[in-house]
Amino acid sequence: MSGADNNPTSKPTPQPTLYLDDLKVGDRFSSAEHVLDEQQILAFARQFDPQPFHLSDAAAKNTMFGGLAASGWHTAAITMRLLVTSGMPLQDGLIGAGGEISWPQPTRASDILHVESEIIEITPSRSRPERGIVKLRSETRNQRGEVLQLFVSKLVVWRKPA
Repeated sequence: MSGADNNPTSKPTPQPTLYLDDLKVGDRFSSAEHVLDEQQILAFARQFDPQPFHLSDAAAKNTMFGGLAASGWHTAAITMRLLVTSGMPLQDGLIGAGGEISWPQPTRASDILHVESEIIEITPSRSRPERGIVKLRSETRNQRGEVLQLFVSKLVVWRKPA
């Protein structure tokens, strides 16, 4: 992503990595922020989602978006980066096992994104006692608190070694 390395972010205090045994339903996590701009939207769209409403504000004016909108997949990619780098400190990383995603409203240039997550279910594996599945509800919000993406994911989470 163009500009990602120069993107000013707020960084929360680093947290120790967590295992399945450390988690409980209702635990909440908040990520750092990502400042989005038009150049990032255009660069992502050119490479991965070259639709007119992601490539040109003028072309997007007469669409349901009414102006330039980031690809939902761009919002998802930013969400993943925020979760990995600052939002959910799981031992051995965030390993996806499925999920559902929706975009209730478009992400725009100048939005400042952050992710608020909550554990909604924990299921220890019966066949693989070294791990379990955590269901996580993550809302990607802008600076006005509007939900731009809702992602309910299933994550493989490891237990503490014996």
